[in-house]
Formats: sequence, structure tokens, C-alpha cells
Amino acid sequence: MRRARMRWSAVVVALAAGILLTALDEAGAWSYREAAGPYKGKTIKVLDETTPIQDAMAAIKGDFEKETGINVEWELVNHFLVISKGEADLLSGQGAYDLIMLHSPQVGRLLKAGVIRFVDDFMASPKLMNPDFDAKDLIQPVWDRLAKVGGKYIGFVNWNYNSVYWARGDLLGHPEEKAAFKKKYGYDLGPAKTWEQVRDIAEFFTRKKGQKLAGKALEADFYGIVLEGIKGGTTGWDVWNNHIKNWGGDLFDKEGRPTINRKENVEAVKFWAGLWKFSPPGQAEYSLIDVPTVMGNGIAAQTIAWSDFIFGIDRPEKSKFAGKFVYAGIPYKKGNEKVRSAEAEPSLLIVNKASKNPEAAYLYLQWLAEKKTQERWFATGAGAIPIRESGWALPFATGQWKPLYAAMRETLKYGNPKPRVPELYQINDIFVTALHDVALGKKSAEDALAGAQRDVEKLCTRCFLK
Repeated sequence: MRRARMRWSAVVVALAAGILLTALDEAGAWSYREAAGPYKGKTIKVLDETTPIQDAMAAIKGDFEKETGINVEWELVNHFLVISKGEADLLSGQGAYDLIMLHSPQVGRLLKAGVIRFVDDFMASPKLMNPDFDAKDLIQPVWDRLAKVGGKYIGFVNWNYNSVYWARGDLLGHPEEKAAFKKKYGYDLGPAKTWEQVRDIAEFFTRKKGQKLAGKALEADFYGIVLEGIKGGTTGWDVWNNHIKNWGGDLFDKEGRPTINRKENVEAVKFWAGLWKFSPPGQAEYSLIDVPTVMGNGIAAQTIAWSDFIFGIDRPEKSKFAGKFVYAGIPYKKGNEKVRSAEAEPSLLIVNKASKNPEAAYLYLQWLAEKKTQERWFATGAGAIPIRESGWALPFATGQWKPLYAAMRETLKYGNPKPRVPELYQINDIFVTALHDVALGKKSAEDALAGAQRDVEKLCTRCFLK
């Protein structure tokens, strides 16, 4: 009887172990090939922005197509067109694109319009969600602050755009320039840590044709700084997050009321406009694309630029100054270290609510954010920005580009997506017009921002999306 019980116990244990192993096998058997089975042969269309990082990611879409049988048509357009073309498709309900790239300022008005498909049901589906996705590895707080709305998700961050400080290391390290700088300003020349140091460096390196720079006579004028100055683009975001917030100001209070003309904002805008005297004469027309070109041509000592464009410049075939640049996080205002801020633009691909292939689109969206995909992306060598903490340790990020990645990581400590304000682009237009008036000497900072405050209040008095 005892032996029978023992044999029966052994059978029960064996059955239990078998059930457990089967369950583990089934859990470990999840694959994109199996998940995509019902959608094999489908074609999804992606609208995205063209930068070096997107170009590199688009180049590996064949891996997904081969693994899943889902076809991907990826259309890459410029910064301004991806906004207008994407919103036109979303708001019309045509569904020409299944996945559309959004910058964070767009999210408020598109959520209000109800054209973004939430993906919580896909994330909760055992058939569609990879159990090994490891969402805890995604860089925070940018993912939750951009993609989490009322406890639900609209996607994953795909592009962690961020701005960094970028300077000519050969000039900052030149013995004669260092000695002259120390004599004039009383401290050592090096990459700027504070905005006050940015201003000193800008003044110091602004030289006329014929004057000497690093021991050689200049054949053309040289400038101490170059900034984005176009009346549009990302000029407003730069001033807001790299300057105003570092002065302790903001465009809104905690309740979402506009505070365009607060004292800290006025002081920050005055400082920013004061840097223009050390900049190229055409700066009022410079966009985020022009700034890297100017740095690559070697006619400015320093800038604040979007880090993803640097990959296309700091290469021997692109600039004779390649390898001579230095990078750092966004400077802070001296004495205001506790309120540090940096302009970052975590952006994402969202599933179009009018998509006819939402499940297939979600699978591709998830695949883009996978660890293995991120590793493949970095391995292209063309340029990538981590969306996962593990990305900082990948070989491409720890090799020759390590200083740039250190600057990116510093920026992302203090960078956030824009608040969900449906009228944010209209507000930005008003704000940038005021900035232009100040930079070009048409109005004082006080008058320009007071006028902007009045105009914004006509749009909204409580601007945050409820």
C-alpha cells in the first residue's frame, strides 16, 4: 500500500513537472512569426521624419518583413511635412498611413480630436505582446510622460530627440586661446557649463576677417555662437526649455494658465537675444538643419543643436573638423542648478485610429522598441539614440561617440515632452513672433512678451488638456 502511494506520488510529481514545463515552453514559444501569422501578406504604411536615425532604422525593416511576412512601406519626409501630412491624414480619417510619427506638441490636439488609437488592448494580448519585451528598461520618465494618458498608453517612444551643447574642441583647447581667455575672464576655457560661460565664449571667439584664430589669420569673419533663429521650426522650444526654464520661468503655471510675460521669462529672453550679436548675420533664417551645417563648415565656435543631426556632420567625409568637436549637456544658469532644464523631444509612432491593419501596425511598433531591434539599429553605425537604459552600454554608444552619448544622457535627465495643450502650435507661433521682435531689436522683451501674453489668453486661459 505504501509503495503504491509512493508510485502515485511520483506520478503526480511527474505530471505536475510536465505541466509546468509545458507551460514554460508555451510561454517561451512566443515569436513575431507566430504572432504575425493572421496578418501575413498585409502591408502597413509608415509616415516618419527623415533624419540620420530614422534613415538607419528604416534600413533594417527587412528583418521584420522576413520574420513576419508583413510588408512595411516607410515614407520619410522633412520635419515640417511629417507634421502637416500626418495630421491631414489623421484628421481626415482617410487612413492612408497605419503608423504616423508625432512630436510631443502634436499630441494634445490630436488626443482632443480623438484620432489616436490607444494600444492597451494590444499590450494586454498574449498573442500580440511579447512577454520578454521588458518595459522596465524603457527610459523614464519620458515614456510615461509622453505616451501614458489617463493610465492608458498610445504607444512607445521611438525617437528620443534631444539637444546638446556642441563646440569646437580644437579652439577650446588651443594653448594661445586658453591663455588669452583666462587673462580676460579669470577662469579656464572649456566646454560651457553655465549660460554665462556660453556668453563669454561667444564674445571671446567672435573675430573679424584678418584677425587671428588659433594662431592663423582668418580669411572670413568668425562667430562665437550660432543658434536656430527661424520664425518657426524649433526656435521657440529651444528658448522655452533651454533658456526660460533654466531661469526659473515657464510659459504656463501648474494649472495651465499662460504666464508668457513673467519676470524670469523676460530676463531669459533678453539673455538669449543678447547672444545674437555674436552670431552669423543670417541667423534669423537658420533652422534646425542649418545650424549643424554651419558647425560643420567651421565658422562658429559653439552651438546648441539637436544631437541626431550631429551623426551626419561629425564624420571625415562630411566635415574637415570631424573628431575635433566636443559635446556636453545643456548649460544651466549660474545659481539656478536646482531648476535645470533641457530641450528634449521624445517622439513616437502612433497607430492611426483609421488604420485598416492596426494589429500588424502594433506588432511593428513593438518590434521597433525591442532590445534586439535596438541593438541592430545601433549596429548599423549610422546613428541612434537610446530609448532603453540598456542602450547606453551598446558598443556604438561607448566607442568614438561616447562623449556625444554622455551629453545626450545628461539632457534626458532634465528633458520632458511638451505639455498636452491643443493650441500649443498657435501659442508657439505667437511666442516665436515675439522672440523675433526682441532678437531683431523691434521691441523690448517686456513689450514683446506682454503682447504675446494677451494674444495667448485669447486662445486659452486654462490651456492644458483635461
